[in-house]
Formats: sequence, C-alpha cells, structure tokens
Amino acid sequence: MRLLTISDIKLSLGKDESALYTIAAKRLGTKPAYLKIRKKSLDARDKENIRFVYTIECSATPIAKEQETPERLPVRCTPKQTVLVVGSGPAGLFCALRLLERGIAPLLIERGAPVDERERAISVFCDTRVLDVESNVQFGEGGAGTFSDGKLNTQTHSGLNAQVLETFVRFGAPEEILWLSKPHIGSDHLKSVVKNMREYLLKKGARVLFHTRLDDLDIQNGTLCGATLKNVKTGESEKIPVSAVILAVGHSARDTFERLLARGVCMQQKDFAVGVRIEHLQAKIGFAQYGKAYTKLPSADYKLVSHAGERAAFTFCMCPGGYVMPAASELGGVVTNGMSNYARDGENANAALIAQVSAADFANDTPLAGVYFQRKLEQAAYRAGGNTYAAPVQRVEDFLRGKCSSAFGEVLPTYAAGTAFADIGEILPKGVTQTLQAALTDMGKKLKGFDHPDALLTGVETRTSSPVRILRTQDSLQSVNVARLFPCGEGAGYAGGITSSAADGLRVADAVYRFFMQSHT
Repeated sequence: MRLLTISDIKLSLGKDESALYTIAAKRLGTKPAYLKIRKKSLDARDKENIRFVYTIECSATPIAKEQETPERLPVRCTPKQTVLVVGSGPAGLFCALRLLERGIAPLLIERGAPVDERERAISVFCDTRVLDVESNVQFGEGGAGTFSDGKLNTQTHSGLNAQVLETFVRFGAPEEILWLSKPHIGSDHLKSVVKNMREYLLKKGARVLFHTRLDDLDIQNGTLCGATLKNVKTGESEKIPVSAVILAVGHSARDTFERLLARGVCMQQKDFAVGVRIEHLQAKIGFAQYGKAYTKLPSADYKLVSHAGERAAFTFCMCPGGYVMPAASELGGVVTNGMSNYARDGENANAALIAQVSAADFANDTPLAGVYFQRKLEQAAYRAGGNTYAAPVQRVEDFLRGKCSSAFGEVLPTYAAGTAFADIGEILPKGVTQTLQAALTDMGKKLKGFDHPDALLTGVETRTSSPVRILRTQDSLQSVNVARLFPCGEGAGYAGGITSSAADGLRVADAVYRFFMQSHT
C-alpha cells in the first residue's frame, strides 16, 4: 500500500472539496480508494484572493480503519481501595476514561449538577439573579469549558492532543475537528458529548456521583489515606478510604484550595491575567478580517497581542457570534466568560481583553493571594453593578476617556443577567486599566475597528486560569509532599484550555497506572 501525503493544496472560495479527489487522482495515477483530510486552514492574507489550504492523505488501495482507542494494557494488580477522580471537566473526564482503558474503574465525583440540570440552574440565575454556588458556569458536568466555545486549538505540542480530538469525535463531536486548524465543538454540541462520556463510564463500570464535593483529605505520614465527600444537597458527609486521588477540580475551586493549604499540600502562587470582555458586531469583525467575502466564510475570529502599555495585554478565548456569560461561583461577585454555539451565528463577537498580573500585584505572601486578588475585583464589579449580579459595562470611547457611559451605541450587551453603566477603569487595578487603554488603541491599528467607540466592555474577566499551582513531581506526577495525591489539569496549574486539560488527564491517568503497577498495591 502506498500512502501519499499532499500538502499546500489551495482551493478558492466556492470550490467544492470534491476537487481534492481530482488532485489526488493526478498524483496517484488512478482514482483514490482512500482519501482523508489531515489539515484545513484559511489563508486570508489577500482579501481579494481568500483560499482554503489543505493537507490530505490518499492511497490507490483501501486502508484498514484506524484504531479508535489506545490499546488496553494488561493489569497484574488492582488498587485495594477507591481511585477517586475529583471534577468532571476535561481533565477529570479524560482521566476517568483512560483509567478504565487501563483496567481501573474509578469513582468520579462532581460538586455540580449533570449538564441538563446545570443548564437550568444557569438559566434560573440569569432570570432571577439567585446564584447556585455549587452548580453554575464554573461547576458542573463538563467543567467551565462546557459553557464556552468548545475551542480545541492549543499552543501545547503534546503527542496526546491527537488522542484528545479523536476521543471527542468518538463521543459525538464533529469529525472536522480532526483537521481544522482552529477546531471547536460549540457549547451546544459539547453538552451532548460530555453526557455520552458519562454514559460510557457508567456502562464500563465506573461510578459517577453528582452534587458531591471533596471536603477533606486524610493524610497520614505524608501519604493520602482517605477522603471526605459531602453531598451538597443533603449535607451528608462520608469518609472513604482511597488508593489515590486525582485532583481535577478546575481553576475556581477556591474552597478546595483552602482545604489543601490547611492540610499542608504544597502549592504556590501562579501568574494569570485579568481584564474585561469586549464585544463588537460580528459583521464588522468579519469585514475587517476578510473584506466583502466575509459573508461566504465561517464567522471570523482574531487573536491580538499588545506591548504598548506597561505590561503585556492580549485577547483570549475569542467567541465569534457568541455571548458574554455570567460566570460567578461565589455570592457577591461578578465574573464574565465567553460562549458560542457550533454555528457561531450570534450578532456579536466577544473576547477577553486582559493584562498579565503576578505576585507583585497581590501584595500577599500566601499561596492563595491570587484567589483573594480575583475575589476583590469580582466583589468590586458586583457593587458597581448595583449588588444584583448585573455586570458593569462601558463603551470603549468612554473607557478611554475615563468616564461612565450613559447609553449604548451600535453594540448591545449579550450578558444575560443584566448590566449597569459604570467606569470599569475604577474597578480594575490602575496598572491594568492603563495597559488595556493603551492596548485598545494599539490593537485598533492591527484590526480595524477593534477600538471602535461603540465597542462594549463588560467586567470583570478574572478566571482566565488558575491562580495557584499545586506542586507535583515531574516523574510520578504526585504531589511533592503527599503520596497518592495527583494534581491534574487547569485547576492544578498544569493546563490552559480544553485540549491541554484533557491531555493532562490522560497523562495523569497513565501515571496512576504506572504507580499501581510498580507498587502492586
């Protein structure tokens, strides 16, 4: 069998992908019996000649179907007690899936609700502004990423990334994520995908408990022996013996961080970024990126960086045709996030516009100083919004002038829990405000209209990544001072986004498997 790879194939707009078969036939000298797209990207550098660029694999003879899952390894020993996975975000779900493939049936717990119930809780919050602190945009089945854009592009180059994408497809994600240069699932599709994962886990022998929070750890002589679980609905607690605990709690599990610190688990501050959500009309972004052809193309995105201010500023988690989400998980705080569905067909585009902050900004020596810094900004935003979970908003023109807005322009807010005009520059730290003001003007030179007077800022964006890192060893991936405790994913400070978090879940599951194989415990 001769498998041929053909790169840099350019197809103009409107040209059918069946042309790829014609190109493959010319190179093979015969009609291809097998053809697979390996990469598809958009070249819009010349707005008068925008093209899709492909890499394909093809063969004159059929090939066997690719193996869908990693080979199950033989298990010569099994854990004596429960292997507990805490959190059902990408890291926790993928860790649980991998453990099953390695012959270990875990207990997966999630403090929030199953995804359908969770969606209802978020809707109730938007309508009534009554917050469920256990089930919201941050907590619940699928993690914070479930109510995002489902973006799967990543700056990491782990060999596990391809396995992550293939697993998503296996559980119902569109197959195109395997070849698109900027793959995304969409929040609407992602809900079904995570439910399919849960059903598979249950079918194969794992246990899954919702509304169940990790409340404490039993650590004896530097070794984890047990865990206390609490049903957040009934208030009942249960202490269970464990052979290992995988901490995949997400970046907003502040009470868990507090408990870990009290139990002496080694952790440290970690830099992150804070700022606002910025909204534009999606049509304006499309025209700026693609010109008149934007109506024939997928909704345009962007990624911008600026060094015009005293610190770096950048856009993050850009959601074409999306919505600004109420993402609070604590009483008395306002937090924003971005979401878009698979079609990305909303009227507005939004992205986080943020600046880096570090220990120098926190003025506190505790490992949780970043948590307290985030909370202070969120509570200030809550007060600025009228103490009702309404989010403070401001037109870009007014933000640059340092004055409160009095009316919306062409961009109307998509934040569903209500908004209130405020001077966001008075909420954010002075250095962050000045950096974002400089960045807006600078980014407007790179993307026409980015600093449009009517572009809308909604505050505050604080949960961009975990403010702590739970220290683990490089080889065993266990806590540096607590054996059998495996920090995992974004909440532990080892990932940033869906794909890298899922990949870390796979990595940690393999480490857990190696641990049991070596210890025969």
